Amino acid sequence: MTAKTDPLDGAILQRDKNTYAIVPRTPVGLISPQQLRALADVVEKYQVPIVKITSGQRMALVGMEKDTIPKIWADLEMEIGRATELCLHYVQACPGTAVCTFGKQDSLGLGMELEEEFMGMDLPAKVKIGVSGCPLCCGESRVRDIGLIGKTKGWTVLMGGNAGNQVRIADEMASNLSAEEAKELLRKLMAFYRENGNKRERTAKFMKRVGVEAVRQAVGLE
Repeated sequence: MTAKTDPLDGAILQRDKNTYAIVPRTPVGLISPQQLRALADVVEKYQVPIVKITSGQRMALVGMEKDTIPKIWADLEMEIGRATELCLHYVQACPGTAVCTFGKQDSLGLGMELEEEFMGMDLPAKVKIGVSGCPLCCGESRVRDIGLIGKTKGWTVLMGGNAGNQVRIADEMASNLSAEEAKELLRKLMAFYRENGNKRERTAKFMKRVGVEAVRQAVGLE
């Protein structure tokens, strides 16, 4: 586990202005038996009042006092799941071909690769990635900053979705891509966004400002 120099790194002050929440990192929603035991032990040991599974397939621990935060991280031995910083917050993914009857592509495998590659990248605003193994879109790919949808002939890549108070369906950038082609396109899209996005400008607003055709041209799609 990466050492935390700030004792409150990863802690989110709650509305009572006294207690904090933390979100351990669980890539694509996968969690090991050891991590489950550690979470349960921490909740009991420190009497954590709220444990909430988030929309990003993570588990938030809520309502702790400031002085318990470093102790909890030490006991968990898990990485921070970023929730407020200007970076990739998470990659969510459906089961895909691992178990689902409808799966067309390996969403869990690709999602894990994307989180490992882009986690820690400084970005203009928070970014959420949704990976769906079929067009049913259980990974919420069409309303994520970056979305991937698995189809019979390969991956469709989207950008600029938002599920907030101004809902926006992501723009389709390319389709019928192999996993490697999809990852390479994402590298270009993320780099272009990082270099040209305004501070705290989510991809939905970025795509509206810059224009989908300009983005496509910038990453070599036209």
